Amino acid sequence: MNSRDPILRKLCAGDIPAALQLSTQADWNQTAEDWQLLIDLAPESCLAIETEGELASTATLLCYGQRLAWVGMVLTRIAYRGRGYASRLLLETLRLADQRRVETVKLDATDQGQPLYEKLGFRCEQPVERWSRPASAYIPIQPQSHDATHADSWQSADRRAFGVDRSRLLGRLARRNPPVSVGQSYLLTRAGRVTSYLGPSVADAPKTARNMIERALESPGTGGWSWDLLLENADAVALARDLGFVPKRHLLRMVRGKDLRAEDASIYAIAGFELG
Repeated sequence: MNSRDPILRKLCAGDIPAALQLSTQADWNQTAEDWQLLIDLAPESCLAIETEGELASTATLLCYGQRLAWVGMVLTRIAYRGRGYASRLLLETLRLADQRRVETVKLDATDQGQPLYEKLGFRCEQPVERWSRPASAYIPIQPQSHDATHADSWQSADRRAFGVDRSRLLGRLARRNPPVSVGQSYLLTRAGRVTSYLGPSVADAPKTARNMIERALESPGTGGWSWDLLLENADAVALARDLGFVPKRHLLRMVRGKDLRAEDASIYAIAGFELG
């Protein structure tokens, strides 16, 4: 192999600074800690293409058992676009998913990526959107009672709503910021590169979701707040609008393999485009 030929390999912790450059170049909100999270949870299926000693392209595959895997962080450095690197990485992630006999693979696609994903056997499921609001927005907060719940309780609610067990992911996110919880409903938040991130969140009713989100918004949020939601959840959309959020990005959730949807009406915020 020529030393200048592109090398497909696993992404590692030493790649994080360069990977962060890629996501920053795309104007995405991930932090170095987000990249580390993916590598820790999926060390065998976070992939990279290196060329001329430089990280040129990435893709990640996070498996939730054998029922579901999530593709994310499909990025190519501007100087290397048009060389088929993203296609090569996606084919490898799907090969790994098939090797593990994963029944369903999902991703959240941009308009630019959708044609490629369709060629690889993905089909449309539902739209997802990122809504944002500045840190200066003011929402009056009413005092609310807060029920601290054991992790087993709110993580069980997440399994019912999401359809698979993602307790490893939730546990890692909860170590950053403990969840706001009411009964079995919960909301997690985390810092982003540009804005703070609201989600994931599962709630048993719009009133409960509002309670938790208002509590989270008592913190000003670095650079404001971003909230990724399922557009078909009309209650979540109405709540976001009522709390001063406006739509910023539109993506399409796509699926390959078996259909897998559980209690989408209970999902008030997704974990992120790269996580599901």
